[in-house]
Amino acid sequence: MATTERGAFGSKLGIILATAGSAVGLGNVWRFPFMAGQNGGAAFILIYLGCIVLLGIPGMVSEFIIGRHAASNAARAYDSLSEGKPWRVVGYLGILTATVILGFYAVVAGWCLQYLYASLSGHLSGDAGYVRSYFGSFSVHPVKPAVWSVAFVLITHLVIVRGVRNGIEKASKLLMPALFVLLVVIVIASCMLPGAAEGVRFLLMPDFGKLSSSVFLEALGQAFFSLSLGTACLCTYASYFGKRVDLLKSASQIAFIDTLIAVLAGLMIFPAAASVGVSPDSGPSLIFITLPNVFQQAFSAMPAVGYVVGVMFYALLVFAALTSTISMHEIGTAFFHEELRLPRKKAAWIITSVCCALAVLCSLSVGALPGLRLFGRPLMDFCDFLTAQFMLPAGAFMTSIYVGWFVSRKVVHSEFTNGGTLHARFFHAYLFCVRYVVPVCIFMVFLHQFGVI
Repeated sequence: MATTERGAFGSKLGIILATAGSAVGLGNVWRFPFMAGQNGGAAFILIYLGCIVLLGIPGMVSEFIIGRHAASNAARAYDSLSEGKPWRVVGYLGILTATVILGFYAVVAGWCLQYLYASLSGHLSGDAGYVRSYFGSFSVHPVKPAVWSVAFVLITHLVIVRGVRNGIEKASKLLMPALFVLLVVIVIASCMLPGAAEGVRFLLMPDFGKLSSSVFLEALGQAFFSLSLGTACLCTYASYFGKRVDLLKSASQIAFIDTLIAVLAGLMIFPAAASVGVSPDSGPSLIFITLPNVFQQAFSAMPAVGYVVGVMFYALLVFAALTSTISMHEIGTAFFHEELRLPRKKAAWIITSVCCALAVLCSLSVGALPGLRLFGRPLMDFCDFLTAQFMLPAGAFMTSIYVGWFVSRKVVHSEFTNGGTLHARFFHAYLFCVRYVVPVCIFMVFLHQFGVI
């Protein structure tokens, strides 16, 4: 056992904000709005909500059950409930997955930090060609992207070393409300632009003619990735939950917050884009090339407002990225802290050092050293491909099988109902989903990623 007492969240609000922060990230801004807009608008959102209920919430509750019951890091948590079977490997997989993701995610987070600095200093003002060339010249610089990536990992480190209550919880209580306020302010500014109503209709008017089996699978995949399933993050955070926390209610609240942020991100992007006649794309180009141009054109008559909106937008991105990197860092930190009986600071430095090295290499692979490749892909793209296509689905799939079929039903029921103090009316529906629906959905998403279905 660890030589020091384990940390714990101090309030229910801290639990919700911290765990929701692990789910809310850059993908809410650059992936969900684009997918919703191109796949039926509100029709896609309705399907997505159904996928959250069938896949997301049961998957979250399963990781919560493992983490809270064991009250330990992910590897030990899976081992403690496995009754001699080698399920500990699922915990190891989650820790490795989170560490790799943090390594390349820090690169994009570092870009956000650089753009926040650039927007504050007024370096992003210029025509569309200038903004595009700015990103191009910055991303291939041999030093700057790597420095910003390392800086972001170090900022994350400063939060982690302060512990669960004084670090993670306090940061989440500051970052999540600030993120929400910034987002709402930008949404209001965007929706007040001339012609913005067309963008709102594009996102929120249902177009059932665009729906297909492929759209359903895309919604399944988005629900799966958006809620951080398969990274051991939820399991690790749940190990800091108190025994009175209602796991199903908490999972539902977190899913609601994550979806709300994603929809608001769409209401930030599409009205502004419609106002200037730009069709937004997806991925990094959206937030580092398209949106800076959109904001400049949309607020060209009010440059001061445009400046403020630009600064707020990149501050929002930094906050969203930081809430995610904190959760990913904590997974490995908790493991080394408990398994090697290291002081928390030393355990955190192991993850920080590994992720800084990986972030530098990933940054160089898409910039100054394009020859830094694995299996024909730049290192950063390979890490993204490996985690998204294989490691995350494998972790989430095995977790659902583990909880549904191998963990004692008595244990699952006890955690679900807080030892019998909560009503169990949804328990059988949950158990059915985690045994049958969740594994099938994850397997379908896996096959869809490779074009099999």
